[in-house]
Amino acid sequence: MSDEQLEATELRQRPQKESLFEAPPIAEQERMVEAILFASAEPVTVKDLAARLPHGSTVTQALVSLQRRYEGRGVELKKIGDAWAIRTAPDLGFLMQKETVETRKLSRAAIETLAIVAYHQPVTRAEIEEIRGVSVSRGTVDQLLELEWIRFGRRRMTPGRPVTFVVTQEFLDHFGLENARDLPGLKELRAAGLLDNRPRPGTMPGVTAEDEEDVVDSDDQDDLFED
Repeated sequence: MSDEQLEATELRQRPQKESLFEAPPIAEQERMVEAILFASAEPVTVKDLAARLPHGSTVTQALVSLQRRYEGRGVELKKIGDAWAIRTAPDLGFLMQKETVETRKLSRAAIETLAIVAYHQPVTRAEIEEIRGVSVSRGTVDQLLELEWIRFGRRRMTPGRPVTFVVTQEFLDHFGLENARDLPGLKELRAAGLLDNRPRPGTMPGVTAEDEEDVVDSDDQDDLFED
């Protein structure tokens, strides 16, 4: 056997050096994703997960496998907007409730404003007022912004470039929604008793738009948006 053949045989028999960028096994990636989500108080985006995991990791595959593994357990992996979070199974939520719960009810104006943003986003303040039929006070918008249930969206490319409003990831997380398309339709709202035949805002005699902003209803419609 020639020297060249011996050298070639030796090279084939040598163990291949592992790449410094070789991704860990998918099971190990699942453990890493699981650890990050458990330690995070807020939902984590795929981009943020990918930035923390070793180079070459398949974050999406790890999330799908982890979500399947949590099916039927006490906690589940939920997609919230463009992020992921570990949450208590819906049917076990009653175990997490406290004996005394302090609730803050939103005014009817705030509820209607929030609903309009959720169903018509992105929507400008003028469009909200057109749909409601009355003006929207700054306090109503500020309250929803403070709750972090709505946020400023992109400005419209129209005269004056008005700012738009959209619902936030916190809003989706609070109501267990993946995206705004999961909001109930009119039939579901009526079936749940959340829509009634009360007069449109601004049509009640003796009640101005400013007065209406301070009205807090005690019926079931407000309970949908308790915090």
